[in-house]
This record gives sequence, C-alpha cells and structure tokens, in this order.
Amino acid sequence: MLFALLQAIIGLGLLVIAGDYLVKGAVALAETFGLPPLLIGLTIVAFGTSAPEFFVGIDAVLRGAPTLALGNVVGSNIANSLLVLGLPALIAPLACSAPRLNRNMAIMLGATILFIALSAGGALVFYEGLILFAGLAGYLVYSGLRARSNPAVAAEFLDLPEVETDDAANPRKKLLKSLLFVIGGCAGLVIGADLLVSGSVFIATSLGVSEAIIGLTLVALGTSLPELATSIMAAFRGHCDVALGNVIGSNIFNLLGVMGVTVMVGSVPVPDSFFEVDLWVMLAASLAVFPFTLRRGSVGRVAGLFLLLFYGAYIGWIAYNGMHMANVAAQLS
Repeated sequence: MLFALLQAIIGLGLLVIAGDYLVKGAVALAETFGLPPLLIGLTIVAFGTSAPEFFVGIDAVLRGAPTLALGNVVGSNIANSLLVLGLPALIAPLACSAPRLNRNMAIMLGATILFIALSAGGALVFYEGLILFAGLAGYLVYSGLRARSNPAVAAEFLDLPEVETDDAANPRKKLLKSLLFVIGGCAGLVIGADLLVSGSVFIATSLGVSEAIIGLTLVALGTSLPELATSIMAAFRGHCDVALGNVIGSNIFNLLGVMGVTVMVGSVPVPDSFFEVDLWVMLAASLAVFPFTLRRGSVGRVAGLFLLLFYGAYIGWIAYNGMHMANVAAQLS
C-alpha cells in the first residue's frame, strides 16, 4: 500500500515536470519550423495544460480502468472551478473583466452540458468521442478566426514559453535541445501516467473503493496541480485574469479534448453514482463562477472561501461515501 502511494506520487511528479518540458520543447520546435505564434498558442500551449489528464486517460482505458479516466476529468474540472480559483482568490481578488471571458465561460458551460447529455446513455462510446473532439476543433477554429481579426484577442496566445539555450543564435543547438525536451517530455508523461494509474488502481483495490473515487480525488487533484501553481503565481504577480482564463481553457480541453480522444481509444462506462452527484457538482461548480464573469466583477476573498468550502464539502462527501461503500463490501464478502 505504501509502495503504491509512493508510486502514485512519483507518477504525479513526473506528469507535472514532463508536461512542462513537452510544452517548452514543442513551442520551440514549432517556432523553428516557422509555424505562426497564434497557431502555436491555440494548439500546443493549450493542449499542454491538459497533457497530464490526456496521458492518464489513455493509460487508464488501456489498463482496463476507464472509470478512473472519467473520474480524473470530472474531478479535475471540479477542482479547477473550486480549488484552483478559490485558493488564489484568498491571495488577491480574481478580476473577471477580461474581454471574451463571458463568451469562453458560455462555451465551457455548453461543453459541460454536452458532456452530461452524452453521458446519459450510461457509457461514452466512439462516436460520442468524435462529437466531443469535433467540438474542440470547432472551438479552436472559432478562437483562431477571432484572434486573427482582433489583435487584442491574439495577444493572449502570444505569451509563449521559451527554451533557454547557452547560445540563442545557434539554431542547431536550439533544435537539438527542443527535440530532447519533446522526447523526454513524452517519455516522462507516458511513464508518469503508467505509474500513477497502476498505483491508483492498487490503492483503490486495497481500500475497497472504486477506481472512479480515486480518479475524482487523488488523480484529479494531482493532475490539477499545474493549473493551481499557475493560478497562485498569477495571483501573487497581480495577473489575476490569467487564473480565470487558465481554468476556463483547461476545463474546455478536459471535456472536449481529453475525454474525446480517450473515448475514441475505448468506451468509458458512466456509473450511476456520477449522475447522482458528481456530474451535477461539476455543473454547479461551473455555474458558481458564472455570476462573477456575467457582472464583470471579481472573485474576492469571501467568494474564494465559499468555493474552497464547497470543494471541501464535496471531498468530505466522497470520503464518507467511499468508506461506507467499502464497509458494505467488506460485510458482504
């Protein structure tokens, strides 16, 4: 049990570090080959924030633990809306006055409702994965067209990470370092996802709880760490609009991109328990932020505390329900 927990923690650490290196390397490669910065921002950078969830989802399905993949995405979106916004709001109010915020928030809510509707059949299958991924493609095309026609929109995609080299004028050295970052990042993500999933499955089996519960808690919280770190640093630096934009973009990519590709790899059953609580908590968490963007105000400390209490209550309910189910299973065995 202790070894499995250590395995999961190491896997989480690898996912966070490898994802960062993958994005830096991919951006540098794209720049080397002359891809437009706007295209880089809309694809590579945006995908990179959801890379841990993506690799965990694929690995979970291939390992025969698809509900862990489902729990990871649903739990990550809940953590993003409540924890990743709530904690930075205690540091500094999160501004909700950035342009296009309402539009992107509406897209996130639409993606959430679409995901819930598709899940109503009891399982997500290949063609539904195509629908989700098509929604992501449409979102990227729409964002790209608006960004091209509006320089202010384009600016948000041009803050790209750079690969530092000892000699920036040496293109061959930069290309080699970029390739190493990409290859190492991909390898780290694959290994990290495998360690996290295998450790999580063992923990779930040992505790007698479902893989979905582990996905909603341990795995979801771990894969949300990059977004949490980004939001906290943004709050400390006074760039509070970055925190909210980061959460909205990540949630959209998780639902449409991560689950879209995961479901195309293998079908994902949706347990009844998700329709009893988890999917509705995800929707409620998204709706909890919407009033702030609608009136273009800010998420202050009181609101941040409310979001954190909401998240704490949800995690508390999962822990109580998981222990209850484990006790019932133990009595029946």
